[in-house]
Amino acid sequence: MIDHHRLFKELLSTFFIEFIELFFPQVMAYLEPNSITFLDKEVFTDVTVGDRYEADLLVQAQFQNRSSYFLIHVENQSYNQANFNKRMYRYFSRLHEKYDLPIYPVVVFSYDKPQKIADSSYQLEFPDFKVLEFNYRVLQLNHLNWRNFLNQPNPVASALMAKMQISTEDRPKVKAECLRLLVTLKLDPAKMQLISGFIDTYLNLDESEEQIFQTELGTIELEEREQVMEIVTSWMRTGIKQGREEGLLEGRQEGLIEGRQEGLERETDLVLRQLKRKIGPLTPEIEAQVKRLEIQELENLGETLLDFEQIEDLTNWLNNLSASRN
Repeated sequence: MIDHHRLFKELLSTFFIEFIELFFPQVMAYLEPNSITFLDKEVFTDVTVGDRYEADLLVQAQFQNRSSYFLIHVENQSYNQANFNKRMYRYFSRLHEKYDLPIYPVVVFSYDKPQKIADSSYQLEFPDFKVLEFNYRVLQLNHLNWRNFLNQPNPVASALMAKMQISTEDRPKVKAECLRLLVTLKLDPAKMQLISGFIDTYLNLDESEEQIFQTELGTIELEEREQVMEIVTSWMRTGIKQGREEGLLEGRQEGLIEGRQEGLERETDLVLRQLKRKIGPLTPEIEAQVKRLEIQELENLGETLLDFEQIEDLTNWLNNLSASRN
């Protein structure tokens, strides 16, 4: 299961000003950027049904050239929910009661479906007069075209393009463009890893898409392509490490013999996927050779394949291994 709450909170808290600059530039006209303070999480309980809700992001900011402050409340909604507008109003009213500050409410709708326009207000009215009209800003990602953000020098654009309106056939291209934009931003390694992980989570490609992705990478300028390949290589290393850990965990949980066998199968499948991603399709004969490797040999191959550039590198490695056994 993808932890949407954690991923979006990490992204928006790390690049909060960049988020506001990209999608709500009008706020930057009166927000003092150096005054940003992230407040402790707020947990609300709906006593009528017993549900507990945690506000995603609550930020205190100062008005420019003034001594007064206001709050920006950002909610990420990863699924369609009935009466969500009422919940936003309850958040607003309780936060306003507690802090007694102006509140700028924002909702990021990050679900893929439905694509109908989401509500942006909550109203309470009678036939003869309106009692209440509460409005909030809406950023509905599945209504945004990723192509409009290709040349935005903004890390939030690089990440959120992965959740915008994307046709199925464009998924590999969008992933390549997200990474191309990312490497042009020259961020520190930790921030690069945060965004690249976000992109890989939401644009997790199948085998056929991976081949198109590799072709798309070939169209990027050489210097940028090399940096993108460093990111892809780091994904491979992470995937191999996770595959090993999962195999070992299964071994502890289901018994040593069964765990070893399942760990071997997991490692084999993982290495084969990484090989195909790195050097392209494999012949049935080469796949069979890889499947006959022992666990230690697979681990060695998993580390070495990161340096492969063509299928001949793999065949040479297998030939050298065979020679060393004799």
